[in-house]
Amino acid sequence: MKILSWNVNGLRAIYKKGFLDWLSAEEPDVLCIQEARVTEDQLPDDLKQVGSYQLYLNPAERKGYSGVALYTKTQPEDLRKGFGVEKFDREGRVIAADYGAFVLFGVYFPNGAASAERLQYKLDFYESLLEHVNGLRTQGRKIIICGDVNTAHKEIDLVQPEKNEDKSGFLPEERAWIDKLLASGYADTFRMFNSEPEQYTWWNFKLRARQRNLGWRIDYFFVSDDLRDNMKSAFILPDVMGSDHCPVGIDIAV
Repeated sequence: MKILSWNVNGLRAIYKKGFLDWLSAEEPDVLCIQEARVTEDQLPDDLKQVGSYQLYLNPAERKGYSGVALYTKTQPEDLRKGFGVEKFDREGRVIAADYGAFVLFGVYFPNGAASAERLQYKLDFYESLLEHVNGLRTQGRKIIICGDVNTAHKEIDLVQPEKNEDKSGFLPEERAWIDKLLASGYADTFRMFNSEPEQYTWWNFKLRARQRNLGWRIDYFFVSDDLRDNMKSAFILPDVMGSDHCPVGIDIAV
């Protein structure tokens, strides 16, 4: 099963940049989208009905902001929008699809750079989501979490780490949450297969950073440890254009 995740920086914007051709060529079983920035009534029909995919959308209450979506060929046994915490759910940051063999969470994690209040909101989101997925694990469920985490974990995961230690996205408390996640029994799937530096998923548009590969790896697939043996590959697709992020993905046997 091939599952992809992509912060598209606007679903309608990426639609005008060859998104449907890319999706047709790539043919994932599931595609999780972050920063959709759209409500269903704003979507062109071409984006609502795409081949054999079913589209699920969880928009934010605020127009043109945040939002996640899911294109899936396999009908989930259950699908939920959000995870039951109102202050987070109103921003349209989570979509959870239960496929029986696992529960897939497509997540657009908050950015903490705007203010101290937003940084705290981000950290609170981190903790609440981990509590929620760990609750499912106590029920015997296997978990996949993917999306734009808005944090680089290790120094290898961004350019010039020493210059970014005091910036949201690489703060010690943000990175410590990823440590906590992994210690709770999850794996960073990309690092299961690739230990090389300069493997990035986001580049700053303003600095023309992509041309020079001056980026950050802030988009992830995490799986609960009971899915480690099912992992066949994990990868980044840096040549896919159209957003300031590129897609990331996994192949998993289920």
